[in-house]
Amino acid sequence: MSFKFFDKLSQDFSELLNDKKEYNVVIEIDKEENKKSFTTHSVVLRYRSSYFDKELENVTTNENHIKTIIKPNISVQIFEIILKYIYGGIVDIKNTDTKTIYELMVNANELELKELSKKLETYLIESKASWLRSHFSLVYHSTFDNNEFKGLKKFYNDFIIKYPNLIFESEDFTSLQETALISILKRDDLQVEEIKIWDYVIKWGIAQNPILPTDLKEWSKKNFKALKKTLQQCLPLIRYFHISGEVIWEKVKPYKKILEEELWDDIIQHFISPNKPITSLVLPARIISNPELPSTNILTPELSSTNILTPELPSTDISTPKLPSADISTPELPSRTTSTLELPSRVNEPFSTIINKEHVAELSSWVDQKSTIYSLTNIPYEFQLILRGSRDGFHPKTFWNMCHGYAGTIVVAKVAGTDEIVGGYNPLAWDNSRTGNVETNDSFIFSLKNGNIQNSILSRVKPNSGGALYYPINQSMYGPWFGFSEFSMDSKVSNFTQDKMCQCNGISCYEKPIRTTKDGFSIVDYEVFKVIKK
Repeated sequence: MSFKFFDKLSQDFSELLNDKKEYNVVIEIDKEENKKSFTTHSVVLRYRSSYFDKELENVTTNENHIKTIIKPNISVQIFEIILKYIYGGIVDIKNTDTKTIYELMVNANELELKELSKKLETYLIESKASWLRSHFSLVYHSTFDNNEFKGLKKFYNDFIIKYPNLIFESEDFTSLQETALISILKRDDLQVEEIKIWDYVIKWGIAQNPILPTDLKEWSKKNFKALKKTLQQCLPLIRYFHISGEVIWEKVKPYKKILEEELWDDIIQHFISPNKPITSLVLPARIISNPELPSTNILTPELSSTNILTPELPSTDISTPKLPSADISTPELPSRTTSTLELPSRVNEPFSTIINKEHVAELSSWVDQKSTIYSLTNIPYEFQLILRGSRDGFHPKTFWNMCHGYAGTIVVAKVAGTDEIVGGYNPLAWDNSRTGNVETNDSFIFSLKNGNIQNSILSRVKPNSGGALYYPINQSMYGPWFGFSEFSMDSKVSNFTQDKMCQCNGISCYEKPIRTTKDGFSIVDYEVFKVIKK
């Protein structure tokens, strides 16, 4: 039998860090006015870090037998955390912002403190996925150029496949390093229309040349030459021959001066005489997942040249095309400036096709953060229906059009093939003009008891999670979205019932998962209710 006293050992070594009597190494951190020196002990550094072991071999001692190591690219705040880890094996990041934790991970990896860097990498993936998503350009570059961080590489590879539009449309996309952009453009499974990829590449290239005129008509030959030089590694990765001729003429022709003359001639020839051989390299079309649609009598939008369904919704003053089980036109949208919105009335309409009064009582108690569930005779709220998929349609844009402006809403969805009812509560107003992460400490997601599901699950948002909700740019693909897909309704074919893209994935921003699987799913129906005090 052995007795282990690690706590006392950690405490004693932590106190050694503050002992100025027998130090023999000085480490100078940061630079200029932020510079600070730390006194340390070579025997501790050598055994705790192979990096310092090698550094100390190459550093000479001064007349006082002291060795000095200079690290100007590490901040004092981060190095203090690292030293406490080296001496005491303890890292406290409770009140540390996420960017500092990320920088701590990078610096720990540089100092070959692999135990620490691996632990921080896992923490970021499991607890700060929303932050990782919104800082894609910053983090992806460091993971791309590094042989370590395999967990983050997998995280971003999965992210690129599932949500490429969120990368290209992020605020920091144009700050993405060229090598990282090239690695994305090389992917055959990039789920984006080729002409949009062209648009994004042009946007990125122009951002690297801020002196270019904003009006393309004012560009000189020198301007085009500058853009061509910037994009010389990216342009060969565009699949030009899988873009329709009409779109080529509209989008690519204005920039034809940045293309090689032979390539432009081959592009034109290909669309005039598709069977005639050309000399330019023809890259294969990207592999776009496009599940076969079931045979139904619905209006099917035209396919684009890359086989992505991207239907255009009509403006609200004309009738909406029929979506599955939607035999009525979209109701007039409520005004954004109205604080209390009136819900459209419908005659002889059931309260809900998904939830019952017991569910309403339970959800109402969660809204009020009660520890006990309201009785059926004492429910303080009325649930008024805003949207029902089987009535109004399953196109993601329908959600953003009909729920725009409504605050204090419950979304419930019936999972296809199971008894599961999942959903979320948003105390804020849905806003179809806003994009990006939205913060609130009062939202929650849930799974309701139903059929074979014996118990309900409540998962509240973590305090200051940074991503309680996400409002996407592409409203033709993404519907309501809580956290980092802890509950999200997505569809690449613009119909929540027809592909398994809805998700209840992970626990990044919410306390616990609401499903036992991370597999994507389709839905049978979904409803959105406004929660109104009686």
